[in-house]
Amino acid sequence: MTSGKNGLTYAQAGVDIDAGNALVEKIKPAAKRTNRSGVMSGLGGFGGLFDLKAAGYSDPILVSATDGVGTKLRIAIDTGEYSTIGIDLVAMCVNDLICQGAEPLLFLDYFATGKLDVEAAAVIIEGIAEGCVQSGCALVGGETAEMPGMYEEGDFDLAGFAVGAMERGQSLPENVSVGDVLLALPSSGVHSNGYSLVRKLVEKSGLAWGDACPFAEGTLGQALLAPTRLYVKQCMAAISAGGVHGFTHITGGGLTENIPRALNDGQGIAINLDAWSLPPVFGWLQQQGGISQAEMLKTFNCGLGMVVIVAADKVNDVRAALEAAGETVLDIGTVTDTAGVHYSGTLA
Repeated sequence: MTSGKNGLTYAQAGVDIDAGNALVEKIKPAAKRTNRSGVMSGLGGFGGLFDLKAAGYSDPILVSATDGVGTKLRIAIDTGEYSTIGIDLVAMCVNDLICQGAEPLLFLDYFATGKLDVEAAAVIIEGIAEGCVQSGCALVGGETAEMPGMYEEGDFDLAGFAVGAMERGQSLPENVSVGDVLLALPSSGVHSNGYSLVRKLVEKSGLAWGDACPFAEGTLGQALLAPTRLYVKQCMAAISAGGVHGFTHITGGGLTENIPRALNDGQGIAINLDAWSLPPVFGWLQQQGGISQAEMLKTFNCGLGMVVIVAADKVNDVRAALEAAGETVLDIGTVTDTAGVHYSGTLA
């Protein structure tokens, strides 16, 4: 039996509870900035409370989503640029919720690292809070896990969890019909998918993250860390305009794999690749790897982050609602009665 004098402590094992507490205090103002109707509790409890009636719902259906940002994290870690990766995390979750017709209400994050760097973690969570503010959902909690031996020095991982709601009977996709029009909303770049290939292409190019970007201002690392766009508020405006039959968030699988997820059996899509210009980042990536058009369309968003499926007679109303919300709207194709994805024109 030991008296406990000079005994080992949790901190000596590599876990600093005081640092975790310091982080919670540091991020409380950021979390408070995300408060919205329905929030019943602040950070620090064992769970986040939310009142759906106070948020204006009478017969709600809850919708949940979880996601991460993949190996885009590697670029953030290697460059030390942490300010936007939290926005990516929120966007990857809430953009999926809106595809179900749900309004994002609350968000939680999971941050795991070998040794907690309070300042870096605070910057990341500030970004998460900013993403929540932009999408109208509240940051109600999360988990910061310090796990020595699990992560190399400076490494960390992120996961996000979002919960939204809609009134019963308002779920999407619904009533997708042949002749529906595909309206696309531009992306801000690569967003958060395809980065294992991106990193391989950058390695092949011989450029370093800190080198001048060959296709945009700033460094290559900064350009490739451009955050995923948030489409929540503009898509909710589109729903209110009437005639929206579905949304598709263009993530892993690109246009080729994601749009068909909203279709009914036997339906397909016809897309005119001449309807928009391929952003320079994708042209550079394609050139570095000699990537085929088909592979580009199946891997990257190629400049389109969200596609709205709209009844043909409501296109003008939905377009006006999206433009009033600040969107550029592209008419890229239609729903057809021939299964599969059919492209015309050239991706350029």
